[in-house]
Amino acid sequence: MKKFLLFVWEIVKITAITLAIIVPVRYFLIQPFFVKGASMEPNFEDGQYLVVDEISYRLRAPERGEVIIFHYPLDPSQFYIKRIIGLPGETVEIFEGRIKIFNSQHALGFILDESGYLSGDVKTYGDTKVILGENDFFVLGDNRQFSYDSRRWGAVPADKITGKVWVRAWPLQTAEVFAAPQYSY
Repeated sequence: MKKFLLFVWEIVKITAITLAIIVPVRYFLIQPFFVKGASMEPNFEDGQYLVVDEISYRLRAPERGEVIIFHYPLDPSQFYIKRIIGLPGETVEIFEGRIKIFNSQHALGFILDESGYLSGDVKTYGDTKVILGENDFFVLGDNRQFSYDSRRWGAVPADKITGKVWVRAWPLQTAEVFAAPQYSY
């Protein structure tokens, strides 16, 4: 009986140590996310398994071009995946299929070159001009024709952002680690 109790005690210790490691990692550092829908095609497809970095934005601000997971502002129980286009304090203008960004460094604005992740024939529809608050981000899906995004429901407040897409883990043939694209202004 003593051997059996020692065995049970060892199982309890291993389980406790495992939970002490896994639970904080899962809830505070990284999180799994399954892509649902076609709003981020061709870069992310329905059913892909992503790993979301939840700690980076505690140490630094989100960057233009990063793909983020956030609570949908009109229904916080839903999670969305989109790409950051406009940063806090900027003005985002969409016209003639292009995106123009106005900020303190570019008072006359610049056309956002998205050729690093979208093909040249992709147009961003919807004539709009949005002035972002000091904690707001303008986000768009990569599938510009069929994405439900900031063009329809407005900016994403910083406190709704869960984290950034770090790794595509499944399917294995599409596995990739992501970084923010580099823009030339």
